[in-house]
Amino acid sequence: MDKFETLTGIAAPMPLVNIDTDMIIPKQFLKTIKRSGLGANLFDEMRFDRQGNEIADFVLNKPQYREAEILVAGENFGCGSSREHAPWAIKDFGIRCVIAPSYADIFYNNCFKNGILPIVLPQEQVDVLMKDAEKGANARMSIDLEAQTVTTSDGEVFSFEVDSFKKHCLMNGLDDIGLTLEKVASVKAFEAKAGAERPWV
Repeated sequence: MDKFETLTGIAAPMPLVNIDTDMIIPKQFLKTIKRSGLGANLFDEMRFDRQGNEIADFVLNKPQYREAEILVAGENFGCGSSREHAPWAIKDFGIRCVIAPSYADIFYNNCFKNGILPIVLPQEQVDVLMKDAEKGANARMSIDLEAQTVTTSDGEVFSFEVDSFKKHCLMNGLDDIGLTLEKVASVKAFEAKAGAERPWV
């Protein structure tokens, strides 16, 4: 998993509440178990019409937001079913950070396991960031996970809270498998000792 330490990039404004996982990645794209390739279908039903043509006024289709790495959204982001394909699609598109007033719990935790930083801020601060994001590609937002700050293009700084263990994992690029691999030496030592003490097992 990629490490997340700092990020400075374009933020796309999506002022919608209750964006659910089926909006993020519709059910027909859940046939794969690969984490790559789903970015092409992120927000598919909002990005494309029934003929597969781009809907010009959808934010991620606008030229200034095609390279967005940050998404500023409304409350209860990631609600609905618990599909892990949702953060896979977001990450594969190139978005590394989502900022919202609140999230569905399972989606929130899945973000950390897939290299995405979900930041929770009060509505009034999200409103400021939304306005900043609306400035387009020339307004770049900065995220510092170590300092736990979000800085607008005008230099206004907001602090956010994050669980220390989740922060450690994200900054060191550790998903569940990575955490287990950190303990390989201890696991091997245990197996060797157990094998010597109980060779019949």
